[in-house]
Amino acid sequence: MNIQALIARNQALEAQVSELKFELEQLKRLIYGRTSERFIPDESPSEQLNLFTQDASEQASVEPVVDQEEPLLEKITYSRKKPSAKPHPGRMPIPDHLPVETIILEPEGDLTGLVRIGEHVTEYIEYTPASLVKKVIIRPKYALPEQGDTTKVLIAKLPSRPIDKSIAGAALLAYILVCKYVDHLPFYRQIQRFKRDYNWNVHKSTVNSWFIAVCSLLEPLYELLLSQALQSDYLQADESKIKVLTKVPPDDKEDKKAKKKSKSPKDEKDGTDKKQRLGWMWVVHNPLNGYVVFNYQNNRAMEAANNTLANFRAGYLQTDGYSSYNHVAALPGVYRLGCMSHVRRKFFEAVSSDRKRAEQALGFIGRIYELDRKAAQIDDIQTRLRYRLDHMAPVYQKFKDWADEQAPSVTPKSPMGKALTYLQNQWPSLKNFFLDGRLLLDNNLIENKIRPLALGRKNYLFAGSDEAAQRAAMMYSFFATCKSHDINPIEWLTNTLNLIPDTKISNLHTLLPGYPPNKS
Repeated sequence: MNIQALIARNQALEAQVSELKFELEQLKRLIYGRTSERFIPDESPSEQLNLFTQDASEQASVEPVVDQEEPLLEKITYSRKKPSAKPHPGRMPIPDHLPVETIILEPEGDLTGLVRIGEHVTEYIEYTPASLVKKVIIRPKYALPEQGDTTKVLIAKLPSRPIDKSIAGAALLAYILVCKYVDHLPFYRQIQRFKRDYNWNVHKSTVNSWFIAVCSLLEPLYELLLSQALQSDYLQADESKIKVLTKVPPDDKEDKKAKKKSKSPKDEKDGTDKKQRLGWMWVVHNPLNGYVVFNYQNNRAMEAANNTLANFRAGYLQTDGYSSYNHVAALPGVYRLGCMSHVRRKFFEAVSSDRKRAEQALGFIGRIYELDRKAAQIDDIQTRLRYRLDHMAPVYQKFKDWADEQAPSVTPKSPMGKALTYLQNQWPSLKNFFLDGRLLLDNNLIENKIRPLALGRKNYLFAGSDEAAQRAAMMYSFFATCKSHDINPIEWLTNTLNLIPDTKISNLHTLLPGYPPNKS
């Protein structure tokens, strides 16, 4: 083997070792490290004040200490002002809207002849546990006594309820669903709490049947939410995984072997074995009216993206670099927007392997975000766009020129090489940010909407079927939209369940969270 071949082999091995070290660092960071991507450079910029700069009165005094046998040492002492104690902000005031229960404590002893000269008031907050209330509706029946015809009996009409002939009222149903999909408390834990706190035994199949009935009732409202969310010229889209159970065919030997190894759960109804597989929640966020829609698909292919965004015709679609959105983004009249947050993440991951270049890239990105925060304070859209073109666009171009200059000297498969390649590939979609003053710099808003799903699946672990996953998508859609409009989810769902049985289809839009929507 000649020298050139050995050199090439050595370079390949070094690249492989570098890549493996990077993967190991990423795994360690996922397991042990922090999730924040905040980056603090080693040296502060020249225009930034140094927190450790001393005043003239605080300059260190140097006293040389000479030793004939030891090297010259310096004894450094300095003086500084004693920091003043930070004033205590005081006790947080108790909100005025809380109900008040007043207790008057009279002193012990004989009060005869004493004059009340004042009082001392002590306030604190106490907790009253929630309660289950048994409601009884009595409807008296009336008939004329002289007539024997009992068919003409007068009786009040029974009010509509979310689930006919069910013992669960709207408020209870809303509480159970919010506990699971907002507070991440699975049904079985809620059942345990009902038994512990209220001595009420309810079977999990009963709670599941309530959930299915509520979702069937809300399905038209969900379809309307999906339609309203997609009727926009600016959407953000992303996807996240969820585990789903599927039945194992009895004649599938490979599935049987996998089932034995994984100890798959049993289906309660027919006793068949099940195994877990990955499904995907495709999420669409409309930044203009705050509507959020989760749509379950059993795959992450382009077909799933096309199904979710089927009614999106033209406008701006903001996504990451995932290829499944390519078909929708290539439609006439659709402009794909990139995500600067994903670009920053790539360079942040390269800090450990190429700190100097990563620090330069993150410096560009930090400046871009700084200017964007200033632009966001401008209310007029056209003025905001002009500010971006005048101040942010030059920084964008400098960032791109720097990346093009660095790319040839970086190994393509290294973390820095991958970051530079990602930036160059996403550059056409990143430039579209300057087409409209309404557009956002990144996709962080929709990633925040997905966070409850990530927290919830750690608690309930999986959905029982594809249908159950779609029902979960429905509830996540409603509650994420409630959060966007700062609406109490229990109050909204209780009110909606009470009204929707008697609401006409033509008026169904009035039940959407945040109706009427705010349009920018």
